[in-house]
Amino acid sequence: MNPTFLAALRAALPANSLLLEAEALRPYECDGLSAYKQIPLAVCLPETLEQAQAILRVCREHQVPVVARGAGTGLSGGALPLADGVILSLARFNKILRIDADNRLAVVQPGVRNLAISEAVAHLGLYYAPDPSSQIACSIGGNVAENSGGVHCLKYGLTVHNLLALKVLTIDGELLDIGLQAFDSPGYDLLALMTGSEGLLGIVVEVTVKLLVKPERAQVVLAAFASVETAGAAVAKIIGAGLLPAGLEMMDNLSIRAAEDFVHAGYPVDAAAILLCELDGANAEVSEQILALRAVLLDAGATEVRTAEDDAQRLKFWAGRKGAFPAVGRISPDYYCMDGTIPRQHLARVLGRIGELSTQYGLRVANVFHAGDGNLHPLILFDANQPDELHRAEAFGTDILKLCVEVGGTVTGEHGIGVEKLDAACSQFTPEELIQFHAIKAAFDPDGLLNPGKAVPTLHRCAEMGRMHVHGGALPFPDLPRF
Repeated sequence: MNPTFLAALRAALPANSLLLEAEALRPYECDGLSAYKQIPLAVCLPETLEQAQAILRVCREHQVPVVARGAGTGLSGGALPLADGVILSLARFNKILRIDADNRLAVVQPGVRNLAISEAVAHLGLYYAPDPSSQIACSIGGNVAENSGGVHCLKYGLTVHNLLALKVLTIDGELLDIGLQAFDSPGYDLLALMTGSEGLLGIVVEVTVKLLVKPERAQVVLAAFASVETAGAAVAKIIGAGLLPAGLEMMDNLSIRAAEDFVHAGYPVDAAAILLCELDGANAEVSEQILALRAVLLDAGATEVRTAEDDAQRLKFWAGRKGAFPAVGRISPDYYCMDGTIPRQHLARVLGRIGELSTQYGLRVANVFHAGDGNLHPLILFDANQPDELHRAEAFGTDILKLCVEVGGTVTGEHGIGVEKLDAACSQFTPEELIQFHAIKAAFDPDGLLNPGKAVPTLHRCAEMGRMHVHGGALPFPDLPRF
């Protein structure tokens, strides 16, 4: 490590806020995607805005890359360190700064856990809507970076739909105020641009979120099906009937059995697939919609339809779904969690094809996903100790993402591109789109020091893979920065 750079870091931070020893760096070698690992040069744990600004200024001066990190629960390698870069951890930025019940908003630091926001305002009859399955651990800053969703995103939207304002640090340490604590702000929608930018444009240091009033009633209906294709087709019929569930989730038999053994949610373990459909709103409205939903499900081929008898059973049904990822970890040494989104009308077709790919690659797959918005999360089960199984799992996952694009979908719904899906992104984006993405990156970070090599593939990478036709092999705008 450059001694001048190290001295500048030490001057900017208290001794307990700078990690340099190998044993202290090891916990930061990966995020939730543990297939990719790298020990960073150093880890910085600032406690104040001024310390964070100083770190960025030192890194900019010495041209050292910076990777921001929240709780480390991301699943695409977005927080993967660089051997010649530092990790800037926001773990100590963990305070809820202000709750404004009258205007239904909360101002929080990025290290605040997703679930902690709802817990802090529950006594006011309010809550924060986006609820990723990892909400007990994931941080709100990471949710902004990845534009996270959750089981209730169908009705209440993703993170971007539940934000009002951000405070963001540039690579120069400049503090930007983006958005307003109001429903709209003038000028370009930089709030939307920053949300989902995966740490490439700036470091989020404060977040203003919208709070919603808890609905008078919420009730879950569980429907069992004899095939995953039938369950997939039922999703389109629910939406086509004019119903807008708060949440609409699907699980196949493998994930049903794993979740039931783990959580004991009361799932029918002999079903090929189940749908969990939650309706919320005024009491009379929910009663009417529950009757309509049951009729649609039975007409769509459901073999069994159950309605949660009380709120405790409703929460138990959801606990099984939200515990599906760790539950699958009990039945396989390793699993590879994919994330792609497709139009709802293609659910049955895509699920059938995933089954065929499972046979082709000789690997089991547990399908758990946000059926309402077509966000798939196939969990590919493998054993990294067995020769070639990790390689087969990655190839299997790539084929799933290609399939998503083929049917008009995307290579990510909420986990981000990170390092995991760079090659898959080449199948989705045109050269012209990539040029614009890199131009935006250069406008915010001209030296390419913020989370370089993530989220947006280079034109060269895509051309070398043969994934896109680029002017007969000659790349346009050769002077464009390539991060």
